[in-house]
Amino acid sequence: MAAEWSVLVLTCQRGGCVSAFQRELEVRRLRGGLGPRPPPLLLAVEDPWAHLGSGGATLNALLVAAEHLSARAGCTVVTSDVLKEAHILILHTGRDFSFDDCGRAFTCLPVEEPGAVAEALVCNLDSLLGTMTHRGAEPAAQLVQPALCFHKGVGAWALLTHIQLEHPSCPKQGIDWDGFQGVRVIAVPGSQAYARNHGVYLTDEQGLVHNIIYKGTEAQIQQCAGPDGTVPLVCGVVFFSSDAAEQLLATHVIPPLDACTYMGLDSGAPPIQLSLFFDIVLCMARGVTEQDFVKGGGDTNVRNARSVLWAALHTFPLSMACIPNASYDYMTTSASDHIHSLTLLPSSASHLCFSKTAHSHVDQPCLLEDGSSVTNCLLEGAVRLAAGSVIQHCHLQGPLEIGPGCLLSGLAVGSSPALQGFPLHDIVLQGHHVQLRHLPCRVFTLTGRLDDWQSPAERATYLNMPWAEFFHRTGIREGDLWDAETPQGSRCLLSARLFPVLHAHEALGLEDVLWLLAPVAGERLARWRGAWRMSWQELLPCLDKAAELGARQALFFLQGQHKVRRVLLGRQDSSLLPLARSAVHEGYHEAMLGTLDEVASTAGDAGIAARALACIAEVLGCMARGEGGLRSGPAANREWASAFGCLESGDIAGGVRELAAERQKWMSRPALLVRAARHYEGAEQILVRQAVMSSCQFVTVGQTELPPLGHWVQVACPARLDLSGGWSDTPPITYEHGGAVVDVAVLVDGCWPIGARVRRIREPELRLLSLGGMPWSETVAELVCRELEHLQDYCQPHAPGALLKAAFICSQVVQFPSQKPLQAQLMENFRGGFEVHTWSKLPHGSGLGTSSILAGAVMASLYRAAGKAASTESLIHAVLHLEQRLTTGGGWQDQVGGLVPGIKIGRSKAQLPLRVEVEEIQVPDGFTQTLNDHLLLVYTGKTRLARNLLQDVVRNWYARLPSAVQNADALVTWHSLESVWTATGSRRNAWHLGVSRWLLGA
Repeated sequence: MAAEWSVLVLTCQRGGCVSAFQRELEVRRLRGGLGPRPPPLLLAVEDPWAHLGSGGATLNALLVAAEHLSARAGCTVVTSDVLKEAHILILHTGRDFSFDDCGRAFTCLPVEEPGAVAEALVCNLDSLLGTMTHRGAEPAAQLVQPALCFHKGVGAWALLTHIQLEHPSCPKQGIDWDGFQGVRVIAVPGSQAYARNHGVYLTDEQGLVHNIIYKGTEAQIQQCAGPDGTVPLVCGVVFFSSDAAEQLLATHVIPPLDACTYMGLDSGAPPIQLSLFFDIVLCMARGVTEQDFVKGGGDTNVRNARSVLWAALHTFPLSMACIPNASYDYMTTSASDHIHSLTLLPSSASHLCFSKTAHSHVDQPCLLEDGSSVTNCLLEGAVRLAAGSVIQHCHLQGPLEIGPGCLLSGLAVGSSPALQGFPLHDIVLQGHHVQLRHLPCRVFTLTGRLDDWQSPAERATYLNMPWAEFFHRTGIREGDLWDAETPQGSRCLLSARLFPVLHAHEALGLEDVLWLLAPVAGERLARWRGAWRMSWQELLPCLDKAAELGARQALFFLQGQHKVRRVLLGRQDSSLLPLARSAVHEGYHEAMLGTLDEVASTAGDAGIAARALACIAEVLGCMARGEGGLRSGPAANREWASAFGCLESGDIAGGVRELAAERQKWMSRPALLVRAARHYEGAEQILVRQAVMSSCQFVTVGQTELPPLGHWVQVACPARLDLSGGWSDTPPITYEHGGAVVDVAVLVDGCWPIGARVRRIREPELRLLSLGGMPWSETVAELVCRELEHLQDYCQPHAPGALLKAAFICSQVVQFPSQKPLQAQLMENFRGGFEVHTWSKLPHGSGLGTSSILAGAVMASLYRAAGKAASTESLIHAVLHLEQRLTTGGGWQDQVGGLVPGIKIGRSKAQLPLRVEVEEIQVPDGFTQTLNDHLLLVYTGKTRLARNLLQDVVRNWYARLPSAVQNADALVTWHSLESVWTATGSRRNAWHLGVSRWLLGA
């Protein structure tokens, strides 16, 4: 289950990033990141003023949400009534972040989500959305309230995104919302030492908040401690019930609070800055008096605003809920803290799954030390990364060596040569997209891991050394960095004009900051001085967040293309479907299709090419976005015949090229995309058929005496029951993963329900008759073939007599195609034709293996009638060949079950050529009678045609859906018998026990 939001609001600073953030929300909606029922309203809302504060941003966001809800309700003015039924989530992106140009909300975490519908980078925003929206995935989580938001009442949640919040995926207890009224803050337990630099709640025994202590004294913090010594930390999450949200909204028309909203901006109100917790929430604390609250407001405007807030909200009860075993990290401006948070694995109870290489392609992963982190990167060649270092959003080429304590971000492949030869340790090196009016450019910044941005230079460091030492080593002077009128106390790293932006004569690059690590006299210093330089403080308003998000997206799909090659060429059991969905959602489908074309045409392996074609079908299916009809359907349009012909002839590269050329004509609308996907699956099946037909080498046919003219050769077969392992025999699963199926041959009503008989006749023709349920039944259908043209539809399963026609061709009784007419072939080789009768007592689609067993009976009787002899093993492989020629696909379990008596296990190895090996299982005395006494066949009247299910099974396997891979593993592993034999110590007892449990439904 997941929360159903009415509105999701993402606030952002004033400065032109609102469109980019709106797109990020829309992309998350498309890829399922906002739950199965995403909010109908997604709003990126720009703060009306700079430095508005989280309180002002909350009021403005609430107003914008209410305005949109009012419009949807048909109102002409904003009405607070819409909040009575609304579930609102407000997330504040907050201030700029030194280590990510897009802010703390979009800081990427080293996390992969294998179960995600669409593959994507996981940002702090996504982690928080997951916390607020989704229930835990563990089965036991269904018994509790693991996500914060599962309050059945309506209201508004506000959440600050400058925190990394971790909670157990299956908490021991949820939040009690029974009888809830007012406002509730969420806290997490933390140490008293950590609380010294953060906020804590002081509450009573009922959980009502008395005060919020920020950076309190040891005594104040001790007063907030619980029995276990921990204190409830302020973690930036608060819930307003609908009544409280209405009262807060009502203040937007009252000066000076009107200045917090865009309406106030448009009305000419002066700006005001308010905190969510210390201006809005604090006024409801029981231990705070009105006088103290209002007086603590700073300037007159803020005091007046606090007075309005007190009057509007003070009567609402403010309660606290502390989540056991949860934790949070405030994302500080300390590089050491940030690197630590990205390299320290969360606790096992966390809902996050950190990965050393998340969404990255690394040529030599052995060079990444444990304790390092790589996210959204392409590392080619020998790139060595020491423990305690982080690389994000970089495309680098080795040889490179990056020492401990580093953070590298935003570096393109062209930066690699400059990095070679420089001592990289304990530094933060970042590439930035900057927009200078209408001029886009790239700027690089370099700082030390231990540097502090705001400490005065006289007692601070740059590149981890005192400023005086830095000046001495480089020849740079204070006057190069700060104006003469800048006070000494304001001379800090934040305001130092260190970073070259433009040069009058030369292009700038990474080397123009890297030289600061190993300065050389003269030329570099002069070049640095000749450049127009900016401080980090000056760069911040110029950061192009849209360009940065776009660059990250492009790199993600570039490494995704490498992943496609790695997974397919390495035959890995990783699903590419989530990546395909993301590529479609974000407009990178053409790049992915091109990569799949390349792999299919150059792999030199039919199995890899087949999977690549299946992946192309998935991409086309995703592009249809659920429209255009069913994925399963016909795939024999003449426009694709030329490409299919190339594949049939073995020219895979040519076939892939022709498929791609034809594909371009089918991309304009969903219906065409779905039909194109069907044809790609048809092309994939051609290659699967060719792989399966490698089993022909295990068909050995000898010569024997030709039976007399008119002599019937009759074969009758039992039905089969699949006890376990079904579908593991299905190509391509059976030769890519290996198969193991346990079958038992059974009579139906004491009869052999399936059979065929063949005799030679004088007329040079093929007389094909389908009888009723038994050999003596009346003829249901009759077909006579006198010309080779009458056999040409043998590969169309629904054509009359297709199976029998295919049997004549696969047994080589008839050569097709051939220049020699059918009648001439028959007279020359057999002095006449053949008459074939087939029957089955079993209903069509009964699920008892009728068609494959019937094919085995036909092949066995036809071989003998034509003077040939084939073993049971040869018949099993001959039926595999026949069904591939018939284009029905299918595996080998049916013919094994019906052609080999008793209980047996069939196996195939994960290799080509495909060979099926059968082992009969000896059962204890009396077991057969026990089995007979417990078997009852009941026909429901509902058909279950294997060919209708086959496409879904193969599609899921080629997509390597985790469930399909897990099922295949379980089927083959358990039913290989070793585990059962080991558990029971007896092969006979194991089967007696296992089958008896199956019969009894245990």
